[in-house]
Amino acid sequence: GYLMKKLLSMLLALAMMLSMTSAMAESAPAGDVGTVIYGSTTEITGDFAPGAWWSNGATDAMLRALSNDYDTVTTDQGGALVVNPTITKEMTSTENEDGTKTYTITINEGLVYNNGEAITAKDFVWSTVLLCSPLVPGLAISSSSHLTVEGGEAFYNGETQALSGLRLIDDYTFSVTIVADKLPYFYDLSYAAFGAFDIEYWLGEGYDVADDGEGCYITGGDFTVDAIKPQLDYARFNAGEDRVSAGPYNLIEFDQSALQATLEINPNYAGNFEGVKPSIQRIVVTKAEDATWADAIRTGAFNFYDTITDGVMVNTAMDMIEDETLAASLGYGFDYVTFDRSGYGKIQFQCDFGPTQFINVRHAVAMLLDRNEFANTFCQGWGGVVNGPYGTGMWQFIDSEEWLNENLNTYAYDAAAATQLLIDDGWVYNADGTDYTTGIRYKKVTEEEAGTYAHNVTLDDGTILMPLIIEWSSSEGNTVSDLLAVMLAENPDVAAAGMEIRQNIMTFDEMLNYLYRDATQGEQYGVPTYGMYNLATNWEPTYDASYNFTSDPDMVAAGSNTNYLFDDTLDQLTMDMVYGVDSSDTETYLNIWREYIKRWNELLPEIPLYSNVYLTMYPDWLEGYEQDSFWDFQQAILYATVAE
Repeated sequence: GYLMKKLLSMLLALAMMLSMTSAMAESAPAGDVGTVIYGSTTEITGDFAPGAWWSNGATDAMLRALSNDYDTVTTDQGGALVVNPTITKEMTSTENEDGTKTYTITINEGLVYNNGEAITAKDFVWSTVLLCSPLVPGLAISSSSHLTVEGGEAFYNGETQALSGLRLIDDYTFSVTIVADKLPYFYDLSYAAFGAFDIEYWLGEGYDVADDGEGCYITGGDFTVDAIKPQLDYARFNAGEDRVSAGPYNLIEFDQSALQATLEINPNYAGNFEGVKPSIQRIVVTKAEDATWADAIRTGAFNFYDTITDGVMVNTAMDMIEDETLAASLGYGFDYVTFDRSGYGKIQFQCDFGPTQFINVRHAVAMLLDRNEFANTFCQGWGGVVNGPYGTGMWQFIDSEEWLNENLNTYAYDAAAATQLLIDDGWVYNADGTDYTTGIRYKKVTEEEAGTYAHNVTLDDGTILMPLIIEWSSSEGNTVSDLLAVMLAENPDVAAAGMEIRQNIMTFDEMLNYLYRDATQGEQYGVPTYGMYNLATNWEPTYDASYNFTSDPDMVAAGSNTNYLFDDTLDQLTMDMVYGVDSSDTETYLNIWREYIKRWNELLPEIPLYSNVYLTMYPDWLEGYEQDSFWDFQQAILYATVAE
């Protein structure tokens, strides 16, 4: 699930410039104090399934978190994992002789769903049975839970009828046993994180979960893909009065044509991990377009705009916040909060074919882009350059800033040095095999290096020459792409160095298909085509890159290691950073994190472009609203109140 979560939390909402529908503008009258009308940069797809079972668009994830948050373990204001006392009465852990670890969890009595039905231990365990079951591939659910829970692989492979590592002890108590090879784990408390979901709502009438002493299994109906899929699909996309959930808000309506969702307070909500309950009665979430968002705010189509990224847009927002005439016309003004991002915008290379397989080429591209100027132009002073896979909002960066400054290569702009790197790497030929004079540089390559790269030239004597042409996949309607085209692809120094970077503009979805080489979406995507992409990444509070550079072909095929960079040292460091480090040993974790960042910075599978300061603007009648990179809208809004 982590991989999909990371994939689809990728991004700079690369918006399709659609016109805002009139339905949005009419959704709530201007000056409607008490209703938050939330403008979202990413579309609601309408997939409201738990966690990231299928997809994890940022706005879908927010809506799910607002309507389902009865988790045994959660994260606090600093992004640290904490036991949630509103849900969890008691939690103990036992280290077993065989190297496994068992968490025993007792939940509080008296918890209920939004419909008033009682919540018991069964509500927390059945979904893990599903996620470890042989049904996962047939349902196309994104889950690797069976690799973590003891007995999970046997259950997943159909060798057992029950999940032996998951036990129902009594009506309010259950336990989970974690396999030895996933321990110790720096974020081990996440293993004890279970959410409450109603089994009959999700699987259908009569379904239940039982444990006869061998582990948990599903009862009450056929446990097959065909039997449960109709109800799963209904529950997943349903946003009506009959939706059964347990969170601060009820998701009462989703208008697909207007891309608008409506939530209202759940009166049965017991509170978050600090016992806090919401006081903002109604939240309307609507799509904001890059082209029209400012007009939408000025007309009252929405009054809350979350995590504004682009520096030009941030400056526009600041102008509106200071505009007293606008406040007078709307009947309310605006306030704002800024915070450092836990992520970055980037160029991503694929490192197993074409020119970008060569480290000197990747270094040369970095030295042919003035990253400081790029960051200043894009962020407009609201952000700056980083030199590795981190954001300025992360504690790892804050605790390591001096070390990073001393130990990382900044790849400063230097066209002459970039050209020398290319010469040193053997890019010293013309297309006919004679010594390089002008135009695009060529390099003699082996058959293996040549691969399926489309631009290779084979001479009469069998010599294969590869031209220094980098095919770049670039998503449409994207200001970062536009800026890269000017500052990199069309930079005269790039041409003078003997390199050509060819921009190929496509939809964001199509770019992801090529990035993931997803042949299920079309055969063309399965063929390595683009050596370079531009997009962005945000990191969860649990910074876990353990499979990002895996060499395991099955995991690569499933979407891990989209850089296709196979380096044993990098792979080992990402694993050692989280597996084998006790959760109390922050020093060891941080030391390995730094070594990982340093190795990554040497190999340069990506070029960091900027880590920006985000701005969120909200109506000034909203009091007590605080937000940062690990304390999102869905958590922060519970603490906000309407000004007297």
